[in-house]
Amino acid sequence: MPMPAASSSSSSSSSSAVEIPDCYRPRDPILVRPRHDTPHHTLYLSNLDDQHFLRFTIKYLYAFRREVPTDTLVASLAEVLVHYYPLAGRLRPASGNGDKFELDCNGEGALLAEAFADGLTADKFIAGSSTPNKSWRKLLCRVDSQSFIGVPPLVVQVTRLSCGGMILCAAINHCLCDGIGSSQFLRAWALLTVNPDSALPVAPFHDRRILEPRRPPRIAFPHPEFTAPEAPPVPSQFLFSEPLLPVSLTFTSAHILRLKRRSAPSLKCTSFEVLAVHIWRAWVKSLHPPPSSQIPIKLLFSADARRRLIPELPDGYYGNGFVLACAETTARDLLASSACYGVELVQEAKARVSNEYVRSMVDLLEERRAKPDLASSLVISPWTKLGLEDVDFGEGRPLHVGPVTSEIYCLFLPVIGDLHAFTVLLSMPHGLADRFREHCKENLEDDDDGDGDREAKNWVN
Repeated sequence: MPMPAASSSSSSSSSSAVEIPDCYRPRDPILVRPRHDTPHHTLYLSNLDDQHFLRFTIKYLYAFRREVPTDTLVASLAEVLVHYYPLAGRLRPASGNGDKFELDCNGEGALLAEAFADGLTADKFIAGSSTPNKSWRKLLCRVDSQSFIGVPPLVVQVTRLSCGGMILCAAINHCLCDGIGSSQFLRAWALLTVNPDSALPVAPFHDRRILEPRRPPRIAFPHPEFTAPEAPPVPSQFLFSEPLLPVSLTFTSAHILRLKRRSAPSLKCTSFEVLAVHIWRAWVKSLHPPPSSQIPIKLLFSADARRRLIPELPDGYYGNGFVLACAETTARDLLASSACYGVELVQEAKARVSNEYVRSMVDLLEERRAKPDLASSLVISPWTKLGLEDVDFGEGRPLHVGPVTSEIYCLFLPVIGDLHAFTVLLSMPHGLADRFREHCKENLEDDDDGDGDREAKNWVN
């Protein structure tokens, strides 16, 4: 059976990733304002929105076979911003609390740039699109600003390719949208591009006060996702000891089936659960802890809380409706036990995300501006099941969906054309990248899986 399709290693990453040429911009970026007047007010950001570790933009990259005229995209963006008018506003420090943000819904507009990349075709990009590199930053215009809040919540660049295709990058402020909300907005924009008179299938719900803290706050649970060790943990010593290298591996549905059969045969588990544990174990193994190590190790992953709250968050809620679930153990116990042990930890972490747990977390963030423990944790953010690959501006679905850059946290990305496959992308220290890839191949060798083997043989490394 072919191993997971690996796109990078310590020797080949830079050569396998496509280099973006310098892009020519015929005019300065423009501000796209809502087409009609929109409410002008201050939007409260919940404690889940305004976490310090979310003060960045999520940078989405789409590659399309055929381009859409800029005027058409500008017109539909102006139309969709009538519905999603907070994305045309600006962040500012909250009144009376400079450490907290709020949003001034002033209709100032989203920033949109048009660029041309001579010599770059869609096919050339797709051939080298598995791992981002620094040159990809040319696909998103840089905003000169003294601070994070000076950057518009929505920045878009449309890059025209020499083959008639386009790459569309959208940077969306994470304080305003999570992955579900970003996908909801992007699909609404695409819908109005195709049919400007369409009614949105889901109306955006703007109010974030449904997630206000309780009075008085009640922190009813320990929250290990925010508990940092007293001494610098061993993982951080490795992870920040040398330059990082993006590593990308694609796991087919046959790989996932094999992991379930071999790693957790006695458990009913999801594809995410078994793959998350497989990656977690490979990550810990690549750090090569001592066999008797009592190093605390965590797996943090985003868990959607929309349907876990009482009352549930309304349909169309596009703010941050997720929390970080935390599976915690020691390096020794994780590696000495079967994968079933890790899967059970992940399932227990998911089960803890109840209404009371989320409310307790919101109250904790009200009392202190807690930050997640990233020093001893692998963080997984799943972009699968969000519908990002369904964005179609009228000239066909994307050939590629992914981030503009690779980070030290791990992304589970959709595979175009296969709803049951995952591409795993994260950055590892240069000297550990090959070791990590090799550990990811464990438990995926040939056996008699029948249909699974036949499916896997259709994939090329």
